[in-house]
Amino acid sequence: MIPEIDLYLEEGCGRCSLYQTPDCKVHSWPNELRELRRIVLECGLTEEYKWSQPCYTYQGNNVVIVTAFKNHAALAFFKGTLLRDSEKILVSPGENSQASRYAKFTDVKEVLAQEEILKAYLFEAIEVEKAGLKVAFKKTPEPIPEELEQKFSEMPELKAAFKALTPGRQRGYILHFTQPKQSKTRVSRIEKLTNKILSGKGFHDR
Repeated sequence: MIPEIDLYLEEGCGRCSLYQTPDCKVHSWPNELRELRRIVLECGLTEEYKWSQPCYTYQGNNVVIVTAFKNHAALAFFKGTLLRDSEKILVSPGENSQASRYAKFTDVKEVLAQEEILKAYLFEAIEVEKAGLKVAFKKTPEPIPEELEQKFSEMPELKAAFKALTPGRQRGYILHFTQPKQSKTRVSRIEKLTNKILSGKGFHDR
């Protein structure tokens, strides 16, 4: 157990203006988060603090995050799609998610009732890491938007940096860039994130 997580539970995640206020999402699910933390630690994972959240690793590899959303607390598996999900408790965080899956909770009683199931899932996730299994990401199935292709022609170094990103990170950018209907908005998004791509970071990286 590390002190950063204790501070997270006391003050919030610090990722928005609601930090250190009663309205922070973390304060909506204090008991659920504490019990999820306990369950994960009892499975022997290493506790770390990443992305302003409790993150648990096995031999340096990310396995699961204990996190809070507006409507629920969650145990989010990085490679959830590789788990059997025999109890059908895992859901996708979004229609485009290729790897992560999470179990969500709105009551501490739900957490306690599923404790043994959660531990079984956690041990299975550890076995996934021991076996070195990888998620087979689709390689940018969405077409690269015209605006990004134009930027590539203007900045070959940007194209090289983009191609050096993992398929999942490339896909994240493409989905973000193609979301707006207006071309000028797509161009604006590309301009804002050009330096981030050049630095080798993904859309969700800090």
